[in-house]
Amino acid sequence: GKTKETANEAEQKADEAAQKLAQPITAVPDLLNAATHNVVLAGDAEVQFGRTTGQHSSFTLADFAPVFLYRANDNILFEAGFDINLQNGGVTLANGQTGNLGTQTSVTLTFAQLDYTLNDYVTIVAGEMLLPLGTYTERNAGWLNKIPDDPLARSVLPESGAGVQLRGAIPVGKTGDAFSYSVYGVNGPGSVDGSGNSTYTDSNGNVMPNLDLGGNIGITSNGNNANLNNNPSGGGRLAYFKPFKPHYDVEAGISGQTGEWDNSGDRWSAFVFDAAVHLSPNFEVKGEYINSWVGTTDIGTYQPHGWWIQGGYKLAGLNLEMPYINNVELVSRYDTLDDGLGTKTQRATAGFIYYFTDTLLLEGDYEWLHSRGPNAMPDSGFVLQLSYGF
Repeated sequence: GKTKETANEAEQKADEAAQKLAQPITAVPDLLNAATHNVVLAGDAEVQFGRTTGQHSSFTLADFAPVFLYRANDNILFEAGFDINLQNGGVTLANGQTGNLGTQTSVTLTFAQLDYTLNDYVTIVAGEMLLPLGTYTERNAGWLNKIPDDPLARSVLPESGAGVQLRGAIPVGKTGDAFSYSVYGVNGPGSVDGSGNSTYTDSNGNVMPNLDLGGNIGITSNGNNANLNNNPSGGGRLAYFKPFKPHYDVEAGISGQTGEWDNSGDRWSAFVFDAAVHLSPNFEVKGEYINSWVGTTDIGTYQPHGWWIQGGYKLAGLNLEMPYINNVELVSRYDTLDDGLGTKTQRATAGFIYYFTDTLLLEGDYEWLHSRGPNAMPDSGFVLQLSYGF
């Protein structure tokens, strides 16, 4: 009996001690409310130094790209990104040519969109959106891009558009496989002069492509509220992601967009196939095939197209136990572009990345470029870029 009484007292004291330990020293914060009404400043900044054959070497880029993220509550978010650049100012000389005078700053709104999470599988997006034509625009901005410039073929696609979008992902089984999707409607491309002609002539007599992939937000240059074509465009992306084990996975997707681009009812359409493979934490390869069709009233349909493939290998995978070597990643890319109007370009790039930290990078690349046609691009050259992401 004495033993039983002692055991009961010990059990009671243990329960009291456990209750005391369970009491927090201070009140537990409301983590749910603390996670709402948050404002986060993210983004990146870069500076470049380079030289193109036949030109003077120089510092060629000073760029600051802030991204503002705002969370109103559990399912309402807003995000906006800007590009702030410095460039030489201009002055018109007596002979009609343009000279350089001072500097000027350009501020570009890259995207500004409202995200409403309807449920685990559907998010509604509205505003000026980054378009899911492939994955490059959404996943490779600024310091995330392992090569300082964009693949040539990306120039035949719009980066953003004003409209609405439904997007999300649906898991397949319990192994991490998933389908991701997006469906959207946007204003679509516009024409510079309002016609369906393939080109226009500017005030200096230069013949330029009439298709404008970067404009048409519903407010014209004279301030009127109007679309620059008869009807909006529609598009989307469908992809499958397959993980095998941590850092080993493959993703493949198809995407496209179609719609009118001028007042004459001519259509612009694009198709993109993208793929990415990761084999260990140190090796990746990815690329895209891009094809587009531009209907015109003067020359019929022409077809800008191209492709790119890019690989990277981190020397830490060699297990050399050499700190400076382990901070290096070797990168390379091959890309092509046929603008459909007589100019064809091929480019090969080889370079490196040195990681001071995970977000402070020094990138160095040499580009061998071969271009021929009426709009031939500059020759080969090198570029160094210091990037910081935050």
